[in-house]
Amino acid sequence: MLKVSDYEFWFVTGSQHLYGEEQLKAVGADASEIVDKLNASGKLPYPVVFKGVMTTAQSITDFMKEANYNDKVAGVMTWMHTFSPAKNWIRGAKLLQKPLLHLATQFLNNIPYADIDFDYMNLNQSAHGDREYAYINARLHVNNKIVYGYWGDEEVQAEIARWEDVAVTYNESFKLKVCRFGDTMRNVAVTEGDKVEAQIDMGWTVDYYGIGDLVAEINQVSDADVDAEYADLKQKYTLVQGDNAADKYEHSVRVQLQQYLGIKRFLDRGGYTAFTTNFEDLWGMEQLPGLAAQLLMRDGYGFGAEGDWKTAALGRLLKIMAHNKQTAFMEDYTLDLRKGHEAILGSHMLEVDPSIASDKPRVEVHPLDIGGKADPARLVFTGSEGDAIDATVSDFRDGFKLISYDVAAHKPEAETPKLPVAKQLWTPKVGLKAGALAWMKQGGGHHTVLSFALTGEQLEDLATMFQIKSARI
Repeated sequence: MLKVSDYEFWFVTGSQHLYGEEQLKAVGADASEIVDKLNASGKLPYPVVFKGVMTTAQSITDFMKEANYNDKVAGVMTWMHTFSPAKNWIRGAKLLQKPLLHLATQFLNNIPYADIDFDYMNLNQSAHGDREYAYINARLHVNNKIVYGYWGDEEVQAEIARWEDVAVTYNESFKLKVCRFGDTMRNVAVTEGDKVEAQIDMGWTVDYYGIGDLVAEINQVSDADVDAEYADLKQKYTLVQGDNAADKYEHSVRVQLQQYLGIKRFLDRGGYTAFTTNFEDLWGMEQLPGLAAQLLMRDGYGFGAEGDWKTAALGRLLKIMAHNKQTAFMEDYTLDLRKGHEAILGSHMLEVDPSIASDKPRVEVHPLDIGGKADPARLVFTGSEGDAIDATVSDFRDGFKLISYDVAAHKPEAETPKLPVAKQLWTPKVGLKAGALAWMKQGGGHHTVLSFALTGEQLEDLATMFQIKSARI
């Protein structure tokens, strides 16, 4: 399984020397308690480290510089316990290159009417301290996240947790390398894009390799290694021989396992965590990678068909954000336009991630009727029910756009015995007609990433961090 670096988030509290040393000690103690309890809650996927109380422009600037250059730091969290003059934050805010979350909260979640006095008021000034701080971020056009509410509430902690996942994804994006095996599908527009601009905006390195380079790696995979993968496959999935002769079935599966190991070794050696294939470019390969691509997606690699490197990169990012749970490469395949049944049937020729399966996937071998190669093995399964998001990245002359909508996911109404592929049904929550029209008017493509583990708000936050356009339908 692909791993993500160990990250942490730095937390600082804003104040000033106006209130005296005793009050500043109380500010630090309160902030430290919040951080300790956030970490102890078990809600946050990454730890928070309290870095102190900031009272001067120089200390804030130094802190932001340090956060920038510490690779373990995925982002910064701030809270204004008292009234922190926002001019102190200008230089630091302008220098910060990591994601920023402003936690607009208060140490206590109530007003202590019987005991409240001026000492309390001097100490607990979040109500206007956070607004002073938010003003300067707004004026500076800082792309920060504001989480508002009592820090001890589960919904606030959940919002922080979701933002942490986005911030880590943003950091990982600038390490992301996509390996293109072959070029994009001929004459297709939506899979094209500006690779240089993608590296500028989102950090993606997109490299091309000829299929011959990959075939050489695949041919070096030993029979013993394939044997081990075959045994593992039997443990995890149901092997269905079907109408195939036993030797043909086993050979087809072994070809896919050899491809799986060869592609994986090629990617790992080059530091790639996403890849593309193209059925128009299979020189020297016996089959189009089907099961091979599905197993790599299961392991956390991003994938794009027909050379679609933008979707491959997006898939890897959303897998990071979702901790590789229920997040899959998808394609708008065919439609149900009957009243009361409106839905999109999502699938692909072969390559759908088994993380969204509601049943135990079956390893089957069938003709493909495209690509001109031997019958490929693939995982066949039915998708899941529940709330999900569906997203794509499109490239225009004026930049990239992250397009998404919330969907209600369903299982197909019936089996498809003559279409042996993995499949998932979904309906945009705004309705099929309204959603599809809006998607097309925004320029969204047919390749997407579907996730049951993420929210539309997280995608908007990611687009904000990248400073690219976002269209949430």
